[in-house]
Amino acid sequence: MSTGQITTRRAQADDRAAILGLCRRALGWRPDDPDEAFFKWKHDDNAFGASPSWIAESDDGRVVGLRVLLRWRFVTSGGGVLSAVRAVDTATDPEFEGRGIFTRLTLDALPDLRDDGVDLVFNTPNDKSRPGYLKMGWGVVGRVPVVARVTSANSFGRLATARTAAELWSESVDCGLAADDVFADPSRGAEVTALLESLGRPSGLTTDRDLDFLRWRYGFEPLRYRVFPIGDSIGDGIVVFRVRRRGQAFEAAVCDVIAPPGTAAGPALRQIGRTSGADYLLATSRTVDSRAGFVPAPRLGPILTWRPVRRPGVPAMSSLHLTLGDLELF
Repeated sequence: MSTGQITTRRAQADDRAAILGLCRRALGWRPDDPDEAFFKWKHDDNAFGASPSWIAESDDGRVVGLRVLLRWRFVTSGGGVLSAVRAVDTATDPEFEGRGIFTRLTLDALPDLRDDGVDLVFNTPNDKSRPGYLKMGWGVVGRVPVVARVTSANSFGRLATARTAAELWSESVDCGLAADDVFADPSRGAEVTALLESLGRPSGLTTDRDLDFLRWRYGFEPLRYRVFPIGDSIGDGIVVFRVRRRGQAFEAAVCDVIAPPGTAAGPALRQIGRTSGADYLLATSRTVDSRAGFVPAPRLGPILTWRPVRRPGVPAMSSLHLTLGDLELF
């Protein structure tokens, strides 16, 4: 462990090269993986705005710690808008581990976030990092209810191996349409905008989705998001999904179902199950209709944590309308 004084501050644009160098050292980024492009997509291209970052510097000026918070925006059932960030990337130089850099950077960010008008921080930390967040004032909302639909009798055994984190990168499938071919296409984009305008008012706190958000959120090509039309056209509704490996199983993560109230998405979901090569489909319980053949899969749901900033209180899970698209990866 290195000794010497550590200082923290908000990162500036000219810190970028040093930040990327730290990520390579601390996170093991490999030249053959699209990690830097993924970082840029998350933190520069985000439809909600560029991510604020904080760094720790050693006494010789090296960047030895990083904390990045991804901007997000929610809308309430009453039409209000909440500014949020998601606690995502963090890195500490291996020589400086054990000096509380992660905690210092996270706590130092909170006053700046308040000044920026941020209402809350949310994230889904793993079992190793969650205790640290709780010590810093985060509250547990609970385990997000998720449901699964097995695609064949042979898939039950592989589903039993899926009690581990899913792979970040997706499998290549031909089912449906590439997300970019839908959200970045002007004519299809107009259909998506009309579809979004046809939706009813959300029943709980939900992500503020528009075409720009969907184009960004599902537009990073290495993640291979797919769009499956529910009816004869995009305007009838869509399912956004991707196939990834979890344990020995292939999982079709149903990230969003965007459809007018009363639309039956079950046939489209069953078709995805038949043609995607997945062993099972996974979705939050608020995303799919209970009649679509899904059953609870509680062990696969992430634990959601919440830190009030300007908006007090930790919400009940029942007041949130979250999708896998809100919660996966990052």
